Amino acid sequence: MAKGDRLYRVIFVNEDQVFEIYAEHVYQSDMWGFLEVEGFVFGNRSELVVDPSEEKLKAKFSGVKRSFIPLNGIIRIDEVEQEGVAKITEAKGVVAAFPMPPAPKR
Repeated sequence: MAKGDRLYRVIFVNEDQVFEIYAEHVYQSDMWGFLEVEGFVFGNRSELVVDPSEEKLKAKFSGVKRSFIPLNGIIRIDEVEQEGVAKITEAKGVVAAFPMPPAPKR
C-alpha cells in the first residue's frame, strides 16, 4: 500500500458466522443503522497456500462494489498497517449486539 492509504479490518456477525474482512473505505451510511464498506482487499493469488475461508469470502464478495452492514452486527473495526487473512469463523457462544441509538426524529 502507498503511504497515506488507509486499510481497515472489519469484524462482524452474519447469520451464525463471524466475518473478518479488509477494506479501504468504511463509513456511516446514509441509510440509518448501516455501515458502508467498499474497496475490499483480499490476499494475493500468487501465494502457494490457499485458505478456504478466504476463498469463500472472495467468492461471496466478488462483483460487490459496496456492502451495507447493519450496525448491530459490527463487532470491531481497526485501522491496520497491512492486510491480514480475511476469514469466516463459526460464532461460538453468545455474540452481543452493538447497542443501537434511537432512530432520528423526522
